[in-house]
Amino acid sequence: MSAPMTAANSWTIAAARDALRKGEITATDLTMACLTAIDAGDDLGAFVHKTPEIALEQARAADARIKAGDAPAMCGIPLGIKDLFCTKGVPSQAASNILRGFKPEYESTVTTKLFDAGAVMLGKLNMDEFAMGSSNETSCYGNAVNPWKVDDRKLTPGGSSGGSAAAVAADLCLGATGTDTGGSIRQPAAFTGIVGIKPTYGRVSRWGVVAFASSLDQAGPMTKTVRDAAIFLQAMAGHDPKDSTSADLAVPDFEAALTGDIRGKKIGLPREYRMDGMPAEIEKLWADGAAMLKDAGAEIVDISLPHTKYALPAYYVIAPAEASSNLARYDGVRYGHRAKLAQGDGITEMYEKTRAEGFGKEVQRRVMIGTYVLSAGFYDAYYNRARKVRALIKRDFDEVFAGGVDAILTPATPSAAFGLGEMSSADPIEMYLNDVFTVTVNLAGLPGVAVPVGLSAQGLPLGLQLIGRPWDEGGLLNHAYVLERAAGFVAKPAKWW
Repeated sequence: MSAPMTAANSWTIAAARDALRKGEITATDLTMACLTAIDAGDDLGAFVHKTPEIALEQARAADARIKAGDAPAMCGIPLGIKDLFCTKGVPSQAASNILRGFKPEYESTVTTKLFDAGAVMLGKLNMDEFAMGSSNETSCYGNAVNPWKVDDRKLTPGGSSGGSAAAVAADLCLGATGTDTGGSIRQPAAFTGIVGIKPTYGRVSRWGVVAFASSLDQAGPMTKTVRDAAIFLQAMAGHDPKDSTSADLAVPDFEAALTGDIRGKKIGLPREYRMDGMPAEIEKLWADGAAMLKDAGAEIVDISLPHTKYALPAYYVIAPAEASSNLARYDGVRYGHRAKLAQGDGITEMYEKTRAEGFGKEVQRRVMIGTYVLSAGFYDAYYNRARKVRALIKRDFDEVFAGGVDAILTPATPSAAFGLGEMSSADPIEMYLNDVFTVTVNLAGLPGVAVPVGLSAQGLPLGLQLIGRPWDEGGLLNHAYVLERAAGFVAKPAKWW
């Protein structure tokens, strides 16, 4: 297929790959198209550190590789990188004031793999501070804004990978890296009408990615299509000896797994995901999605995941507990921000003042919760209990998969995107409910993908989530591919920025 005659920044990774190989466009021109779109898209607050010099240098090197006939699939593809990935010599501050000015002397494994494959880095993307948030409103850079708009309000692109989602949906880049601890790839993907996959825990290296909750965090791609997600994940995945949680497993050819054939496959619909007060349009979308998979020859079965109702409380004990120990390293001693000290202040004051100035409200809240649930008197009552619940949640999934279910279909989010600032006065718990459909997947370490399937009554994107068997990203992406084709979602936000 030849590349469509539209602005090159709006192409898919697959179309750009083919056009680059045929010589219909150079990586340099493709990168320029994205850099121009980025400069025109400042109102979206998606890119927070632009790196045009690096991008053009990488694009020229990619052109030379393509010319020489030595080009992997991602060669010459312009990407945005979430501000959580350490990139050598480029600010990497996890959207936090405490890491202001931090320029790592090393490259994360994910970005190393992408650069080795010839990908181009356009810059770093906005996110919630230390990936804690579901609306991109906790960032030290200010809000990222959803390119979709239906009235005067600016809408959230979701979080924590809000900048990544906004940048891909607005065609500022061809794909972006995200990370997902409780839904931070899948919820923003659903809010902005793009595809986002969280791979199985251990499929993608976490080395050089600023840690939030080490047993839950997993990096993954955010793209315009399922095929793009397969190509991109291929380049990101693989064993890394530097990460003790990285699985020593061969990476299958994810793109080749997209056969479009799911005949005879069993898709489970978990009854526990039918929430009280769930909007009718989410309910309808879910039923429509199940009908599409059935039409494609899959068998739809009702399943039970009985411990789902305990997932959110367990998650909001485990994630903050891990965050409080991971974030203890930000103390102003060796790098990052250090508070100005008064006469006579000692090391305790330095820690206190630095952390009070450097961390935003949400991060402080979670560190405090985490420290509390790990404290001597409460460890058993909260943290240990949450760990046991987590084991039960994982067992629920294991039993369903052992019963022959190939994938599970659920809503991705409880609503369409909401307005920025609309939740600011709400109880934090209200915001946490955004993750109700996604956190179970992280607790069980499973792969999950969000696919855009339709529009809300207001005209905003709505996505469905597919959950796969462990290590079966290929099978999961194939189910997503069938759903994507059947839904035929092609809507784009009207340009206002």
